Amino acid sequence: MRNALNFNAGPSALPIDVLREAQQNLLDFNGTGMSIMELSHRSDVYGSIQQDAKSLLQKLLDIPPEFDILFLQGGASLQFSMIPMNLLSPNQTAYYILSGVWAEKAFNEAKKNGKTAILASSKDKNYNYIPSNFSIPDKNSAAFVHLTSNNTIYGTEWRNYPSFPSIPLVADMSSDLLSKKIDINQFDLIYAGAQKNLGTAGVTVVFIRKSLLERSKATLPAMLNYQIHSQNQSLYNTPPTFSIYILYLVLKWIDQMGGVNEMEKLNIEKATTLYETIDKSNGFFIGHAENNSRSRMNVTFNLVTEELTQKFLQEALDYGFIGLNGHRSIGGCRVSIYNAVPLSHVQILINFMDEFRRKLQ
Repeated sequence: MRNALNFNAGPSALPIDVLREAQQNLLDFNGTGMSIMELSHRSDVYGSIQQDAKSLLQKLLDIPPEFDILFLQGGASLQFSMIPMNLLSPNQTAYYILSGVWAEKAFNEAKKNGKTAILASSKDKNYNYIPSNFSIPDKNSAAFVHLTSNNTIYGTEWRNYPSFPSIPLVADMSSDLLSKKIDINQFDLIYAGAQKNLGTAGVTVVFIRKSLLERSKATLPAMLNYQIHSQNQSLYNTPPTFSIYILYLVLKWIDQMGGVNEMEKLNIEKATTLYETIDKSNGFFIGHAENNSRSRMNVTFNLVTEELTQKFLQEALDYGFIGLNGHRSIGGCRVSIYNAVPLSHVQILINFMDEFRRKLQ
């Protein structure tokens, strides 16, 4: 039985329908007599799964033909290195907008691979807002601008993305891809680890404008070269077949639920009701992010004292809530409400929060 109220930040909750279908096919996939995990990645049976996953991504996000879709390994963290290795030339500068720890990590990896600069940062206020003022001193030498669209640790999220004409825009969308409608044409490279909204850990999805592939240098190690992965249709080496299969099932589920537009409506409802509970608590619950930067995926807050915060977390755990602890680097509380988290679970949490507050106020 599944009775956990799962608010983990990642790996996160999966749709029950996806888990059931995976369970049914685990021992014998489509009459092959083999598990999906036993299929050759060169077989037509597996090839159709990977192609269907690509087709669903194109449909759900309206990805134009100018983009290639890659299924890679190493998580978003490997992309922190791959992006500058492929896109940053010696006479160029890569610009980073810092809005949280993961943006910082991406910047620090890029520094190892070439010239970098911080375009804007919200570290001055403990990353509780999204930066909004940008000025690139030398646009002609800019290799790309990098941002992190949703900041899981601090609970902030971009609402509107900046535009840099003639400069590629790169985005880490690991924790909010497919949670809302986006215009892919605003970007030149998007990457996302799958373990938030897309499926299980093990596969990283990359959308890259095909015109950028020519920047990949032949001297790069093959496994770190976007062009080689593109030329081999993400089959240069054995891909994480089971993770890609779960990705396909999740995409199919989103499509059956009404697509990204319906996901966005549901996510707005979940986040709005949760933030209303925080705002109406008269300071008992204290949100971290500024109102206009609040994330719909990760709601972060503290209670009035550290002692009370720990009491809340312990009682929540005893009740059956999983994953409400804030990230180990900042503490506090964090509610991750990705696509697969049902509205009913959010309502149960809200009732618990209200009851906890009434007992102690």
